[in-house]
Amino acid sequence: MDEAPHPSTLSEILDRTVQIYRRRFLVFFGLAAAPYAAVLVPVCSLLLIGYGMGSPGPGVAATVQLAMLVAIGVSVVASVWIAATALSTGALNHAALHCYFGEAISIRGVWKEGWARGWRYTGLYTLELLLIWAAPVFVWMVVVAAGAALAELARARGIGTSAGLLLGALAVIIVAGLVVYGFWMLLRLALAFPACVMEQIGVSDALRRGIALSRGTRGRILLLYLLGWVLSYLLTLAVTLPLTIALALIPGLQNPEHAQAVGVLVFVAVYGMAIAAQVLTKPVYAIAMVLFYFDRRIRQEGFDIEWMMLHAGLVVPQAAAVEAEVYLRVPE
Repeated sequence: MDEAPHPSTLSEILDRTVQIYRRRFLVFFGLAAAPYAAVLVPVCSLLLIGYGMGSPGPGVAATVQLAMLVAIGVSVVASVWIAATALSTGALNHAALHCYFGEAISIRGVWKEGWARGWRYTGLYTLELLLIWAAPVFVWMVVVAAGAALAELARARGIGTSAGLLLGALAVIIVAGLVVYGFWMLLRLALAFPACVMEQIGVSDALRRGIALSRGTRGRILLLYLLGWVLSYLLTLAVTLPLTIALALIPGLQNPEHAQAVGVLVFVAVYGMAIAAQVLTKPVYAIAMVLFYFDRRIRQEGFDIEWMMLHAGLVVPQAAAVEAEVYLRVPE
């Protein structure tokens, strides 16, 4: 560690995040890109299978066969994506943890650490997905189904216009509430992964620990997410906008027969740059969350005092220990 642990402001956390990321850029970039590389195999396999099968013929059997292939493909890709992203997130947290204590890291080393606890990280990531994203989506689907049923009932009774306005206003309120819930839950669970990695605790304990540590700093975490999203948008725009203008200025591509090809190129460029922006910005979140985690432990639990006592060879008082079983690294 370059300096002793101490409470940090948001600007200090951002500055140290940039320093850590810059020093070990290739390691963090490689770990963040792993999920996208992992899904290439099932996606390419499904595309080859679909190409080999050709276009579905007429009839119910062909439609059912295509629907089953799509369902199986989506399930496989989603499963691989969730597992790879969970392992990647765990490895990123391990890498950020090592960098926090000034230790050397490598892609292979931190990946092995994440792989050893893969089931735990997969369970934590899956539960976070369910709480942050799946729950609001499920509620929205229920609301849409209920709204459609009520609109049909109102139309049957001749009050379709007024009922439509009321349902529209109610839908806006519900969507706003679901968006607020998603952000609220995201901020509450932001420190669950660092707690799980640092303290080697289970999924439920990590969620409770993350919620407890995030109190008092959720506004700063929200600001970090907003800055990350702006950075990702600017990175995507910086590449796709010049490319779109360049394609529009090429005379040979203005013909109607080339319109589809141009559209495909623009789509591939936008999608590819969006992925690249996510790969580039994901380590920023992981590193910053680890720094936020230690900042909260310093402010709430006196982690800096524990670290200095252990560094000096003293025994940490039992009363200073936190509820979860925690390991502290002492530089040699």
